[in-house]
Amino acid sequence: MDQVSEMAMGYGPIVFNAIKALIILIVGWIVAGAVSGLVRKNVAANPRIDDTIGNFAAAIVKWVILLMVLIAVLGLFGIEATSLVAVMGAATLAIGLALQGTLSDLAAGFMLIIFRPYKNGQFVDVAGTAGTVVDINLFVTELVTPDNVQIIIPNGQAWGAIITNYSHHKTRRCDLTFGIDYGDDADKAMKIIEDVAKADGRVLDTPEPWFRVTNLGDSSVDITARLWCNTADYWNLKFAMTKAVKEAFDKDGISIPYPHSVEIQKEG
Repeated sequence: MDQVSEMAMGYGPIVFNAIKALIILIVGWIVAGAVSGLVRKNVAANPRIDDTIGNFAAAIVKWVILLMVLIAVLGLFGIEATSLVAVMGAATLAIGLALQGTLSDLAAGFMLIIFRPYKNGQFVDVAGTAGTVVDINLFVTELVTPDNVQIIIPNGQAWGAIITNYSHHKTRRCDLTFGIDYGDDADKAMKIIEDVAKADGRVLDTPEPWFRVTNLGDSSVDITARLWCNTADYWNLKFAMTKAVKEAFDKDGISIPYPHSVEIQKEG
């Protein structure tokens, strides 16, 4: 009995502290998630703040709270904050040397948030991959391709590569090239293309639409149309114009040349 009593007195505080530590961890995790969600919700409700910043801030808040929880838990076992800071400093140096790429991604994440070359919902080409930005967090940028494939790009690669943002401006120029036969009237064909463009309400009047003969190819006279539209209408306008011009050419007798194969038979 004396031994059992001594063991209970010896291990009792440790068990009690372990239970308290577990409770603190669980509560801290819940609080961190709740506060992070609150930050993200408040940012989303404010139209003056971009969602990208909200997601980034929410992630930082969550990890700061979890760090404070970890310090509190270690304090239950007699590890003082000053000692912890010293240990963490040495550990940070060692981890920093081992995870240089990860720290580079973290630094690049801050640069992406500060300068904002792209944000959530925009269609971009980052590090040679095109897609819509879904999320920018501390370490990676998440894209989704037009065929609904998830792409994860480390922020270090995203920041160090050429970034093409197709959604940055409100308007875009849609360039279309149509080839006609050398025997057809180029002015007539340009007038047909112009009439089709004017009939489409997505084509903007300013800048003014542009129609010119731009190339004399091997088998066709190429006519280029440069049309301005809202960025959101770009692809729909491009596809609709291609179809409408083809139908208008057919109706007015303008032929579109295509490659032909000629069979040559040798005698003997």
